[in-house]
Amino acid sequence: MTASALIHPVIMSGGVGSRLWPLSRSQHPKQFLPLAGKYTLIQDAAERVSGAQFAQPSIVCNDEHRFLVAEQLRELGIQPSAIILEPAGRNTAPAIAAASLILGEGDSESLVLAMPADHVVADRAAFLAAVEVARPAALRGAIVTFGIAPTKPETGYGYVQRGDALEGAHGVSKVSRFVEKPDVATAERYLQAGTYFWNSGIFLFKASTYLAELQRFQPEILSACKRAVSRAKRDMDFLRLDETAFKASPSKSIDYAVMEHTSHAAVVPVEMGWNDIGSWHSMWESSGKDDSGNAIYGDVIPTAVRNSYLRSDGPLIAAVGVDNLVVVASKDAVLVASHERAQDVKAIVEELERRGSESHIHHPRVLRPWGSYESLENAERFQVKRLIVNPGARLSLQRHKHRAEHWVVVSGTATVTCDERTFELHENESTFIPLGAKHRLANQGREPLQLIEVQSGAYLGEDDIERFSDDYGR
Repeated sequence: MTASALIHPVIMSGGVGSRLWPLSRSQHPKQFLPLAGKYTLIQDAAERVSGAQFAQPSIVCNDEHRFLVAEQLRELGIQPSAIILEPAGRNTAPAIAAASLILGEGDSESLVLAMPADHVVADRAAFLAAVEVARPAALRGAIVTFGIAPTKPETGYGYVQRGDALEGAHGVSKVSRFVEKPDVATAERYLQAGTYFWNSGIFLFKASTYLAELQRFQPEILSACKRAVSRAKRDMDFLRLDETAFKASPSKSIDYAVMEHTSHAAVVPVEMGWNDIGSWHSMWESSGKDDSGNAIYGDVIPTAVRNSYLRSDGPLIAAVGVDNLVVVASKDAVLVASHERAQDVKAIVEELERRGSESHIHHPRVLRPWGSYESLENAERFQVKRLIVNPGARLSLQRHKHRAEHWVVVSGTATVTCDERTFELHENESTFIPLGAKHRLANQGREPLQLIEVQSGAYLGEDDIERFSDDYGR
């Protein structure tokens, strides 16, 4: 298959998944979690579009998630065409525009498949078949969305109404209209009508078609994205869009910006086991269940429990005599909600933000490009962390103005730089890093390095770092 005939996947990875707290956090949101199987949602999305008909995927994400994207794709052996970094969230229309402009530099007639990173598609074969049905229509100038046959009067999704068949494109229909999330009575009517489908948020189109329609209906978005792409800068494996230009773009979804206005909208109905994983209730719906209607994950003991979602990534959950509950435990938080109120978990996240808590931002174990760290104890004037440094990885050369550090190697071999000295530490050995000393930690071995770090001083904040080399974060 020639390069021009390939479909170019654009995987959008900008959400934070606040309704799936406490597992989904802003620095490690739901698309990077293995919520529906062995792989994470973004890994599943990338695997879904691997094959002879697809080019390597482009990923659009924010700066904080760039190393998560790179590492999770590396685990699958997938080399992305580009990892495009948004300096600010501006919804899907600008994200897709930036990716389409970049792909269009090589071929303006490129077919683009825009899709979220955080959806579940259980039937990959049905998905691929639907894409092939949509391909001829997209090549002729249609912007094709994929409609999911509704199974219930869902009020949490937007809908697409199917119109007349699209001439010369078997299995594709014109879109009569896009409808925002309805109330229950309206959703019931949509279900009975048989011509309405859930809007999957997946689109196939030529880059030139989308950009032309964006110019017609939202020229401010296109203008801002053109400037952001023309001023973009390479940073290792990443492409950074220009911050000033991109922030000038209006924040709109592709539905609002283009699909509700264009005459080129088309739809392919498909049953592919789709779920947008928008809440813990939707997780329960898409999960396998026991004879009592329970979906159970992790260390859980249910007794006389019915129709519940029980999941522990931390402590034991023991539940007795409950019905219709969602209980999700992480290492540092526990959520308890009824199925009916599972959508309201976002309010908990907003309250945590109001209180100044960080438990909606990151987990106790924080991933970094070099490995991870976990805070074990945090008190006045001291903090204890467990650090794991991956084989061949290192932290930046740095120093602290307000704290000293003690390092104790638990396993592996540490290569330590402290001012002018560079030396090795082995299991059960330790060293002291004085306040103000330039220092670096590296793992030159083949096994992970695990050590305990004790920080002490007047200020222990993450911003008490002066870096002198490649900034991989702490």
